[in-house]
Amino acid sequence: MDENCYVEPIYKTTSMDQIQKSDIATLAVWGMGCENCVTRVRNSLLTLEGVYGVDVYLNMAVAEVRYDSKKISPNKLVVAVSAAGNDGRHKYRAELMAAE
Repeated sequence: MDENCYVEPIYKTTSMDQIQKSDIATLAVWGMGCENCVTRVRNSLLTLEGVYGVDVYLNMAVAEVRYDSKKISPNKLVVAVSAAGNDGRHKYRAELMAAE
């Protein structure tokens, strides 16, 4: 593991009510190569207003995002994944697979 690649995970407090009422978007994610990439993508999504929870699966190259569609669009989630690679060393890309 490249020690210069490490990123500290962020955490977001969310109520059970927000999670239960949230919409779910599934994103295909390209460019992740390790758990640090997973954390980087997850952190970028969690910083968005209206995103309540994120699970990123490296082995499937998928991110599942719980969000409020009244506050944020699925397109902004895709943009946030690309923005996660803003350090000049990483490049991520996402595509919306499904939104419920």
